[in-house]
Amino acid sequence: MEIGVPKETKDQEFRVGLSPSSVRVLKENGHKIFVESQAGVGAGFTDEDYRQVGAEIVSTQEAWNRELVVKVKEPLQPEYRFLQKGQLLFTYLHLAADRALTEHLIDCGVTAIAYETVEVTNSTNKLPLLTPMSIIAGRLSVQFGARFLERQQGGRGVLLGGVPGVRPAHVVILGGGVVGTEAARIAVGMGATVQILDVNVERLSYLETIFGSRVELLYSNSAQIDAVVPDADLLIGAVLVPGRRAPILVNRELVGRMGPGSVIVDVAVDQGGCIETLRATSHTKPTYVEAGVVHYGVPNMPGAVPWTATQALNNSTLPYVVQLANLGMQAVKTNPALAAGVNVQNHRLVHPAVQEVFPDLVP
Repeated sequence: MEIGVPKETKDQEFRVGLSPSSVRVLKENGHKIFVESQAGVGAGFTDEDYRQVGAEIVSTQEAWNRELVVKVKEPLQPEYRFLQKGQLLFTYLHLAADRALTEHLIDCGVTAIAYETVEVTNSTNKLPLLTPMSIIAGRLSVQFGARFLERQQGGRGVLLGGVPGVRPAHVVILGGGVVGTEAARIAVGMGATVQILDVNVERLSYLETIFGSRVELLYSNSAQIDAVVPDADLLIGAVLVPGRRAPILVNRELVGRMGPGSVIVDVAVDQGGCIETLRATSHTKPTYVEAGVVHYGVPNMPGAVPWTATQALNNSTLPYVVQLANLGMQAVKTNPALAAGVNVQNHRLVHPAVQEVFPDLVP
């Protein structure tokens, strides 16, 4: 099969769909790989690195004009013209927060498989292609939060870990999944006071085995959220409902009760966000201030560490790329995890969670 790897065009997105080592594996399986010139430079891979493992270096159009296109982020509007009927698109899509892209994928006739909805039901790692980026985003959320708490960045000037005689920062994490767990690891390691809220008591029990008394674990409901959010120096949104739009957990009034210069980092922004006042930002302009609170809403957070993120992503995606390249659509029919990842096929919106968001697009 011919596989295309376009260069990512989202703001400050330096990851790449296939690394040279992944290209080598695909070549060994008898496939032809066409990599857009400079696609891997931001992640530390030169065009020559790709040539040495057998890839052809091509133009943007030539990279897109392939049976299987492997990306990292969703196609942006200038890329819509490259999408073709019968093409396989394998990438993060987050369609629940993007009606325009959803409509175009339906219209153009591609088969769109979203990394974030590939699901393995009989595994503890149910979302294997979302997990590696969730780990990175969770860890980065605290790094970025600590930075924007600095006074020069608009924050209230609180050091996350405090110092002897001065309290550390208070970090509140909404959601105890992969993102929330990794955020807590870093926040605890930096010496912050940490609370995690989650609706799953079983998950809270599991988190107790990890953190013990170092993290306060709370059952999440509106009263509990109202009680803890106003005192947070750093609030991290780490909510995930696979395929669906994130629920709003913190309304505008509650944000207004947070202290001036406190910081919100909403990792759920690519699914619409769980904070009412938060909107998507970019690596170029990552924050804005509303109600005196610094808001960070970059949807492609792992793009800030592309060398690490590309390799972590490829470690998980490559087996599925090989299956798709070897078997085409037969891979979807024989692999339930890939079948769960299909969002759009044959001009139809087929993923149940996205159908719930856009019922008028369901035939």
